[in-house]
Amino acid sequence: MAALPDELTVLVASDAQWIRDQVRLAFVGPGHRVVEVTSGQAVRDLVAEEPPDLVILDLQIGNMGGIAVAIDLHLEAASWRLDPVPIVLLLDREADRFLARRAEAQAELVKPVDAGALRRTVAEVLERWDPLHGPQDADREAGADGDDDTASATLS
Repeated sequence: MAALPDELTVLVASDAQWIRDQVRLAFVGPGHRVVEVTSGQAVRDLVAEEPPDLVILDLQIGNMGGIAVAIDLHLEAASWRLDPVPIVLLLDREADRFLARRAEAQAELVKPVDAGALRRTVAEVLERWDPLHGPQDADREAGADGDDDTASATLS
């Protein structure tokens, strides 16, 4: 099982306080920092100014949702304006997994998300992430983490 790095900065974008609270509580600990934003439009600027180790996007974020933000970050990285950053999308329902795949997120979880499932998913994404080239494994893996958590993760 993958472990979280000792030093970790996570950027979470959601206009729902309860989602930001869930993410923040999942990463409480020395060396872990969670940066919160309430709009999708703020994500690109923060990634450019102070690149996080990982971005967690809520599917529904005000007027620029998680899918649009993920696509924007990928386009900016492809144009060499931003460094690539791994993305985890928080979905509203299982049917939204199709959208997450189209947005090329490294993983997705269906809300509500339990802290253990989120930590495991982030650890697995970071273990496979190559900071220069993106995910080390380009093939999308099917399925979940094998636990009976409320949220199930799919990693790409």
